[in-house]
Amino acid sequence: MIHKHGSTILLSMGTRPEIIKMAPVYLELKKRGAQPLLLHTGQHSDMATALYNLFGMVPDYHIDLKRDSKPVILNGEAKASDLAELSSSLLLECSKILTMADPSIVLVHGDTSSALMMTLAAYYHKCKIAHVEAGLRSFDEHNPFPEEKNRALIGQMAHWHFAPTIRARNNLRSEGIADNTIFVVGNTIVQAAKLGADLLEAQRKKKDDSVPDLVDKLSKKMEDMRMVLVTSHRRENHHEGLRSIAKSVLELLKTHKDMFVVWPIHPNPSVMKIVHEEVGHLEGELAERLFLTKPLSYPVLLWTLKHSWVVLTDSGGIQEEAVSLNTPVLILRKTTERPEVIEVGAGALVGTNSERILSTVAQLTNNPDQYEAMRNVTNPFGDTRVANTICNILLGKETIRQQPKNPPFLQESSHV
Repeated sequence: MIHKHGSTILLSMGTRPEIIKMAPVYLELKKRGAQPLLLHTGQHSDMATALYNLFGMVPDYHIDLKRDSKPVILNGEAKASDLAELSSSLLLECSKILTMADPSIVLVHGDTSSALMMTLAAYYHKCKIAHVEAGLRSFDEHNPFPEEKNRALIGQMAHWHFAPTIRARNNLRSEGIADNTIFVVGNTIVQAAKLGADLLEAQRKKKDDSVPDLVDKLSKKMEDMRMVLVTSHRRENHHEGLRSIAKSVLELLKTHKDMFVVWPIHPNPSVMKIVHEEVGHLEGELAERLFLTKPLSYPVLLWTLKHSWVVLTDSGGIQEEAVSLNTPVLILRKTTERPEVIEVGAGALVGTNSERILSTVAQLTNNPDQYEAMRNVTNPFGDTRVANTICNILLGKETIRQQPKNPPFLQESSHV
């Protein structure tokens, strides 16, 4: 069936990062009267509901991700049979949704298994596919796993590739992706971060929920101490990697008396167990300087990130948010598909080795000029016009592949 270009657009999302980064595009499409459809693919259900409410989005379709068996983690990675079960279920459910919705264009984001399965289902249904945040590569097929292969496979089926940077565009080119389908637009996280921060300020003025109470506690603590934000959830960091991170946090608290740590714990049972085993039983002044919390609402997370002295994370999205909010980031991974963060000097790749983590924090503590340089970089992920550009392209109102007068994030460099 041939559809009229731009007549019906379905956005597929389910994880926290997908919802946050797709929200600006969805809201811009609504603003233009395009009446987009929204599919929630079932992950991060508790966090997802809060995020949809935050951005004023109501899913038109839902996938219930019930599985026949409990996920099994072996050596920090999901068992192959579990990934196969998840993927097969997602593919079937996505196909059912497409049969009902009958969209002309399907938007997917990033690199999750749900994004890949929706892409494959959309290909089977002969829909046009748009990939937001296309072209990211770590060039290590097992880091992150299975995301690195997921995004490459999505790239082979997509019709529009919305690349955040020149480097991402060149990655796609090297894989044979047609140049006239690649659009360097920046990253929607810049816009989402600003929107989220503005929403928190509005909440704080209204004092209409308990969220600002935590912010007030942290604000008081910051009067004479440095705040450090820690997040870790990557599958490849489970078990020993996570234990090393937790032990590093403990040592930071012992070594730097002027430092306190905020650690929103990912709801994964394995993550929760290890964190509580390693640092959950502190007493005295150490306990007073460690805030182990449930996952934070997006505005509160942004506030915490913005006011942190540094963030330690294995999250891809938080790397981007940190740069957007001028917070130095130490990346708790072996490699990153966002090397621009390192290249512009906003972050450092430290892995999970405790000695490396501690020495890097000490170096930034003892070298304020180096620290300030990390805070004051040009954002490689663009500005707050990304969603506008994406919608112009999808709706046929944008033919150029770069914004006029190339802003800094679109300029070629020796690193590309």
